Amino acid sequence: MKTDTGHIAVLGTGSWATALALVLADNGHDVIMLGIDFGEINDINQNHRNSKHFAEVKLPETITATDRATDALAGAEALVIAVPTRVVGGLLLSLRHLIDPDLLVVNASKGFDPNTNGRMTETIRLALGSGHRVVPCSIIGPSHAEEVARRMLTLACVVSADETVARRAQELFATPYLRLYVNTDEIGAEYGAAVKNVIAIASGILVGVGYGDNAKAALVTRGMAEMLRYGEAKGADRETYFGLTGVGDLVVTCFSENSRNYAAGLIIGRQNGVERFFAENTKTVEGIYSCKVVYEDLANYDFELPIIQSLYEVLYEGKLPSDAIRELMDRPMGVE
Repeated sequence: MKTDTGHIAVLGTGSWATALALVLADNGHDVIMLGIDFGEINDINQNHRNSKHFAEVKLPETITATDRATDALAGAEALVIAVPTRVVGGLLLSLRHLIDPDLLVVNASKGFDPNTNGRMTETIRLALGSGHRVVPCSIIGPSHAEEVARRMLTLACVVSADETVARRAQELFATPYLRLYVNTDEIGAEYGAAVKNVIAIASGILVGVGYGDNAKAALVTRGMAEMLRYGEAKGADRETYFGLTGVGDLVVTCFSENSRNYAAGLIIGRQNGVERFFAENTKTVEGIYSCKVVYEDLANYDFELPIIQSLYEVLYEGKLPSDAIRELMDRPMGVE
């Protein structure tokens, strides 16, 4: 158990922010969570729970919450970002005057920035500006918040272009139930984290339409090939996709209803269309936007990603999932 004098600031009071705050508290750190939902803030401070997300999980008293940025960031030894990708850039831009240039910044948001289509660490660097010396790292891998919050065994990676930074974060989160491996392929891991959400939506759709394990295994396998093809085109290390930030993350996201992306796909598949889902959904499903980013980026390359291209047609062009699946099966047969 590691105990430090400074506290850790966590941006967000959602499920992933709460799970990571619990890990940090279990490792001997005081944690101050910065949020905007007063119900969650009061629940954390008064009841030591975040009932909206984990009603049965008791939080240590070393975790507190606030809506005041100064209270959260003043004197912090590290900053953990666990908010939706769409708000990361603007939030950091508004807070950068409070962020020490040498602060350890740990990103836990996975996907693309909808304002720039960039990776999260690119957004962080851009928001903090050239005056900061921050080298961000990211937690990426098969790590559903629901299981981490229940202290269930989890392995993932802490990824940074600077190995020293990654090792600092590795120590920060080290607990008996969470083991983080160091990975320095920032590009590969971040593209993998975004694209696996796209494949997870497709996996959910397949099951929702009524197909079984054979079809699902095939989709995940071919989805892995598309992740790899796209990642290498962006400059990723091929080996990254055979580790926790590749196949590991893909498997858990494509097979678990704890995954918002897989769960979204299930609904779309059962309804054989997206209209009702988009009308009723209130949760952030990062793979929906990631699909658009990858699809549009394909214009810059001379290869196809059939699953992702078909999913785009379902999400953005109104194609019926059943028709998209049939067309995928009607493609010319080839060699694996």
